[in-house]
Amino acid sequence: MSGMTRQQFDGLMTQVLDQHPEVADIIITTGKAIQAEVHGELKDAVTAPDLGRLSPLLTKAMALALMGENARLQKALASKGSCDLSYALPGKGRFRVNIFSQRGSLALVMRRLPSRIPSMEELGLPGAFRDMAVEKNGLILVTGGTGSGKSNSLAALIDRINETRAGHIVTLEDPVEFTHPHKKGTVNQRELGIDFDTFASGLRAAFRQGPKVILVGEIRDPETMEIALQAAGTGHLVLSTLHTTDAGATVNRILGLFSPSEERLVRMRLAESLRYVVSQRLLPREGGGRVAAFEVMKNTLRIKELILQGESGDKTFYGVLEQGAAFGMQTFDQHFLTLYEAGLVTEETALLSASDRSRLGQMIDTLKARRGDQSTSLVLEGLEEEPGAK
Repeated sequence: MSGMTRQQFDGLMTQVLDQHPEVADIIITTGKAIQAEVHGELKDAVTAPDLGRLSPLLTKAMALALMGENARLQKALASKGSCDLSYALPGKGRFRVNIFSQRGSLALVMRRLPSRIPSMEELGLPGAFRDMAVEKNGLILVTGGTGSGKSNSLAALIDRINETRAGHIVTLEDPVEFTHPHKKGTVNQRELGIDFDTFASGLRAAFRQGPKVILVGEIRDPETMEIALQAAGTGHLVLSTLHTTDAGATVNRILGLFSPSEERLVRMRLAESLRYVVSQRLLPREGGGRVAAFEVMKNTLRIKELILQGESGDKTFYGVLEQGAAFGMQTFDQHFLTLYEAGLVTEETALLSASDRSRLGQMIDTLKARRGDQSTSLVLEGLEEEPGAK
């Protein structure tokens, strides 16, 4: 099979979804069968006709079946080595697709998008999200690795704002993942490469579109961050994502986008405009599946001071978050402890994911002592720490 029609590709994907209804990702690459990722584990998908291990010709045919005659996608693939698009299989599901070249052949990763907008309650989002929905201006960032659920959280937040506020919402996405119907608010969704050419230019144009709320799919460069801060400082509520591991790292990443000569000014603008940073991670759930953990930072006076002055000695973002429960703040480690206490994750999972392993170990031991459990100082193979190390 050297060529493939869109219809044939749809037929293959239908079979994969029928076999693995809970699939999160579909991976198509040379030398392996079509792979379905379910709850973090890859499984071979069996199709008829049986394609076996895919040849470079076949993966290319599948990529072309998806790209069609789209010159923008072909140009991006040729010049940058990868391109993004959305793919819908009627009645089955929608996917965000990345097509990329690897070792001279093409590969595809298809990430499944939820068919409907999840609610904050379904996602188990912290209470801070309800407070975010009533913010009138400023910058809110949701951060985490690829596939940590940032898009879901932002979609739930936009949906809450859409339900409760009669304002204009503009989203700039790559690609559009959730379709937001007009509710109390009015939503216009724009897709990168189709409706605008870069996040920076799309964001600049948004100023002329009179939105109260702007969602920027991702901030990747200084120009986009500069305009986002400008928008946040002029009465707009700006929501976006960054690929950072925790709240403190997010502030440092933003500062790192700019030159040292601009740092002082950026610190001042960030201290003024930032409202919240929420970082999220997915952990293996005890008994199968995954569970989300959140770190929440609100821009209180103490956080403002850290943004302006930088961290030093005992003045750290981690320390302020740990003591900020009254403001709805929490560290990842505190949430891991809650998940462990609720029996949702194992002690080993919690410690492997910890930001400060010794600190979390102490909190778990305190919890065990309170319960009257044996305090097992769990030593993770190969992860023993030197005395005095974090």
